[in-house]
Amino acid sequence: MTGRLRLGAQAAAVALVAALLLLLVWRTVRDEEGEGLARAVAAGEPVPAPDFDLERIDAEGRLSVDSLRGQPAVINFWASWCKPCEEEVPLLEQVWQEHRDDGLVVVGVDSQDFTGDARRFAERNGITYPLVHDGPGDVMRRYDLTGLPETYFLDRQGRLVCGHIIGGIHVNDEIEGKFRECVDEILRS
Repeated sequence: MTGRLRLGAQAAAVALVAALLLLLVWRTVRDEEGEGLARAVAAGEPVPAPDFDLERIDAEGRLSVDSLRGQPAVINFWASWCKPCEEEVPLLEQVWQEHRDDGLVVVGVDSQDFTGDARRFAERNGITYPLVHDGPGDVMRRYDLTGLPETYFLDRQGRLVCGHIIGGIHVNDEIEGKFRECVDEILRS
């Protein structure tokens, strides 16, 4: 190996180590700032829901977390390009129809998506619960999402409770059971 080639390989190795170190620092900072929410909710601690005020997809106007205070809410993050998101819509719609007269609100937060695609998705899937648009995914990051779909549960005091569900709520009986238990819990709040 020539000296020049060896020096280049050493420089590449140093750059790789520096990049990995930066990634480690970034991940540590993100854990401290961001993932505390998901961790706290998973540990059973009621946590104030991070606020959002987003444009509605299904109607004129905006919807915010503050506007939900006093009502139990299921907050479901989704996107039109997400197949598991589409597969869980019937269950979300069913729960919305069953419990809306009890005060339950199901809110679909469309993230990392185009508004037109989201509207077509909603029409194609017969969604009647409120939908808002988080185009770039800013709210998604505040809720520490690792992907789509994910679902949180908001009690009447505006706190996230009962953990959250990563992935589709329809995947198996155990996850669907947890979803329904959490809906019951927020209805009792």
